[in-house]
Amino acid sequence: MARILRTASVVKRSLLEPQGYRKGILERSSQSCNYSSKGKRKSKSNGSDSNDENMTEKELALQAAIDQITASFGKGSIMWLGRSATPRHVPVVPTGSFSLDIALGIGGLPKGRVVEIYGPEASGKTTLALHVIAEAQKLGGFCAFIDAEHALDPSLAETIGVNTQNLLLSQPDCGEHALSLVDTLVRSGSIDVVVVDSVAALVPKGELDGEMGDAHMAMQARLMSQALRKLSHSLSLSHCILIFINQIRAKLSNFGGFGAPQEVTCGGNALKFYASVRLNIKRIGFVKKGEETIGSQVVVKVVKNKLAPPFKTAEFELMFGRGISSEAEIIDLGVKHKLITKDAAFYRINGQTFRGKENFKAHVLEDDSLREELIMKLREKLLHADDGVEEKDPDSVDQDHPEEEPVGVIIPPVEVILPPDTTDEDVVAVVEV
Repeated sequence: MARILRTASVVKRSLLEPQGYRKGILERSSQSCNYSSKGKRKSKSNGSDSNDENMTEKELALQAAIDQITASFGKGSIMWLGRSATPRHVPVVPTGSFSLDIALGIGGLPKGRVVEIYGPEASGKTTLALHVIAEAQKLGGFCAFIDAEHALDPSLAETIGVNTQNLLLSQPDCGEHALSLVDTLVRSGSIDVVVVDSVAALVPKGELDGEMGDAHMAMQARLMSQALRKLSHSLSLSHCILIFINQIRAKLSNFGGFGAPQEVTCGGNALKFYASVRLNIKRIGFVKKGEETIGSQVVVKVVKNKLAPPFKTAEFELMFGRGISSEAEIIDLGVKHKLITKDAAFYRINGQTFRGKENFKAHVLEDDSLREELIMKLREKLLHADDGVEEKDPDSVDQDHPEEEPVGVIIPPVEVILPPDTTDEDVVAVVEV
């Protein structure tokens, strides 16, 4: 009996040991599986951490490069465009003409840019530049006039409103001298407006030293190109307006066919590229008082504008010995935008009637409150109007059929193909045609 019991216990022990061994093996295998899954998760998390580290290293490398550029070339040499503290709207100086400020689209001439004013003789180029100087002095700025033509009239400048006591004047001997003066003044950072009158009178020193009749090919063009390369960076830093007055010349070789420009400006093509605003001023008529001619009617076309849509025009009167007639300009704009009622030779406003434009101009010149009221209404109507919304003229509605809506005829646009070497004068000629 005892032998039977011992045999049964041995058999039982032999049967139980493999189950425990197998159980341990299973536990170990399950633990190893858990460890492997944990290892996979850990490897994935390590991969994402490595990507984050790569992005951080990339940003750190970029920041190190920016710091190196700033240390080498100075603060502000490189910056983030959207994160910089620079103003979104370019500061401007008024031109003295309300209609021209509207045509420019930004309220005046932009600071830190090159501006070219060109046109035929006696069209008002210097007068317009003197008005810009007067407006800059009203804002507390300092101005300089480089009189390369040696023809500035101080009495006219004072009549226009220029404070000649605070106006720097230079009459240089040669073009290099004039442009060196401009470079020094601009780099000082204390000048708001510099006027060069004119580009055609900037004679290179080599031409002055030579004999009369010697050929000097493109000397003035090379001089202007070099000067503008040096001045463009200094202008943007000093917020100075550099105005070049330019003359026009007849174009002898004309291979552009019908409608091609017959006139070109002096000083080569560099000024056309560096100028942010180009103004073409022309005389279109005279202002008469009886039989006496007392002024000129001029039109200014914005040939090039980097800050607003170009090819807009402005018309105003230039009175001899006085400059731009602001009261005539206000009257014309008021009549155009229905602020003043005109019936033949009579002008009506606020219940008052004036016979003749000269009488109305004299009243507007004397009545400051009326002038300020008209200017404020015109500013609200023109400068602060919503873009893309045009006023509908009530007089344009057909009176015979007031209830019918006008049927518009869609005219397909005419495509004009210009050659690759097209200049601003070419584009103006095509637009005028």
